[in-house]
Amino acid sequence: MHLAYPAVLAVLLFSVGVYGVLARRNVILVLMSVELMLNAVNLNLVAFDVWLRDTLHAGQALTLFTITVAAAEIGLGLAIVLLVYRTRRTAAVDRVTALGDRHEADDPADAAEEKEQAAA
Repeated sequence: MHLAYPAVLAVLLFSVGVYGVLARRNVILVLMSVELMLNAVNLNLVAFDVWLRDTLHAGQALTLFTITVAAAEIGLGLAIVLLVYRTRRTAAVDRVTALGDRHEADDPADAAEEKEQAAA
């Protein structure tokens, strides 16, 4: 097997992932683009492991570790996205700038009135 074929495919996947991270506004699409980049790295690890004929299969072991970390990253990332969507009603990266409550950041007087109305 030629090493150039999987390497070129990995470069293309990684490039598409970088474009998706830089150009997209939706958080879900950004997370999918990060996964594309991680899969390009996994493809390189496995291709070089096969090419080097490593008896320990270190590339494949690192790939399994990367897949595990990617699954945890997606789980936490989606939990954060759902929490932000519930509070802000948007999943756009541009609109989420501060981690504080948006009502208190906009006008503290309005936030105090809303708290009083909610308590009544």
